[in-house]
Amino acid sequence: MTVQAHGTQIGLKPRFLVVMGVSGTGKTTIATGLATRLGWHFQEGDALHPPANVRKMSTGQPLTDADRAPWLALCHDWLSAQVEAGHGAVLTCSALKRSYREQLRGAGLPIEFVHIDTSPAKLADRLQRREGHFMPASLLPSQLATLEVPGDDEPVIRVSGEKHPDVVLEELIRHFQAED
Repeated sequence: MTVQAHGTQIGLKPRFLVVMGVSGTGKTTIATGLATRLGWHFQEGDALHPPANVRKMSTGQPLTDADRAPWLALCHDWLSAQVEAGHGAVLTCSALKRSYREQLRGAGLPIEFVHIDTSPAKLADRLQRREGHFMPASLLPSQLATLEVPGDDEPVIRVSGEKHPDVVLEELIRHFQAED
């Protein structure tokens, strides 16, 4: 899903965000909430996966670095176009490894990551109840094993996926307002 929205509804300078984390953290909920509240463009990263990746995950097979490479390139290209256009943008992307995050930021893009940290128990519960998504709950352990939590030297904002999404959105907006 792509949402095109122009302007900033609450007066924040444009930012280029990747809402990241393993499956079930609430990336889409938080990202669409930010895009809507801030009037920024939104891209669901899962929609950029090549069909072969979707088929693989649908059958319970984890993706490899080689599988993810073309997807990450498409995510980077979308982010690059948003930076070039100069309007705020939000992309969902698991961005599990530092190398993936570096690829997304390639060529010095001013990308910030919003890492949604959620307990494995809460993730498992959410994934068991989730409907209509190609990634089965059985892949959660492989995503948790792959996740390299962003380091303090990375441009990351950490939020808790244990809180209600409205609370997380308010925290993020206050954070951005304080930095503007």
